[in-house]
Amino acid sequence: MRVAFAGTPEFALPALAALHESHRVVGVLTQPDRPSGRGRHLSASPVKTFAETHLLPLMQPATLRDEAPRAQIAAWNPEVLVVVAYGLILPPSLLELPRYGCLNIHASLLPRWRGAAPVQRAILAGDSVTGVTIMRMDRGLDTGPMLLRKEIAIGTHDTSGSLLAALATLGAAALLEALAELAAGTIQALPQPKEGVTHAAKVEKSEARIDWSRDAASIERQVRAFDPWPIAETALEGERLRIHSAVNMPVKSDKYLKSGSIVSVHDGIMLVQCGQGALGVQKVQKPGGRVLSVSEFAHNQHLAGRLLG
Repeated sequence: MRVAFAGTPEFALPALAALHESHRVVGVLTQPDRPSGRGRHLSASPVKTFAETHLLPLMQPATLRDEAPRAQIAAWNPEVLVVVAYGLILPPSLLELPRYGCLNIHASLLPRWRGAAPVQRAILAGDSVTGVTIMRMDRGLDTGPMLLRKEIAIGTHDTSGSLLAALATLGAAALLEALAELAAGTIQALPQPKEGVTHAAKVEKSEARIDWSRDAASIERQVRAFDPWPIAETALEGERLRIHSAVNMPVKSDKYLKSGSIVSVHDGIMLVQCGQGALGVQKVQKPGGRVLSVSEFAHNQHLAGRLLG
């Protein structure tokens, strides 16, 4: 099948690689190069790097509203346009251009978690399962009819990074299955149910701040959901402290301790009092420093009795 592809981050690579191996990729769309790093040098997206390495036709329009990008895509003559975490809105004229339409790999079991951050929201909410949905795109936000859904369990140690990697692989396989059935005429696009719709709002950096008055289980999910970005954080006596790894500890709340109090440091665990229960912090990072185990962080300083917040 003649396939055009639109995507930008690492999450999109397994799908693009699978298409390159099994179909004819006639063109690739990705976001323009962006400044990154401390030097703010222009950096190519992972999808651009793949396309250039494999000598695939490439475009990086700043918008798809202009006629020039649409004309170029039309010249590629794709039978289908696959969209994976691209980052630009497709205009109606483009949605209707390919024979099989525009297909999207969405990292949730639609209609749950429509929007920009489905993986982070699923972990924050304590969902036990998630998955990918192969959807035919329409003019709404993740509202199009579904071709295929595949489930995966959310592990108790999954971060958004590890879960995204698993979903990227699952999504690539599901995409190939959907395309094969499309070509054979054996798959039907079904409308999304009206029940169970939730919105996965974009993650804001301000959400990373830990409120120790909350229960330990929800804070532990916050740590996992915001790894690798923006990383959950607190402050130790005014100095920012990032929390990279933590576990929910099976201990009773101490009503005499203030939330955020460091109860003890033992066996690589910094036990922190929460509104309900306690969090066992395992890895931390001070501003400008490297990620430290709690044993390293606690070396030559007394932490018990001090307050985070």
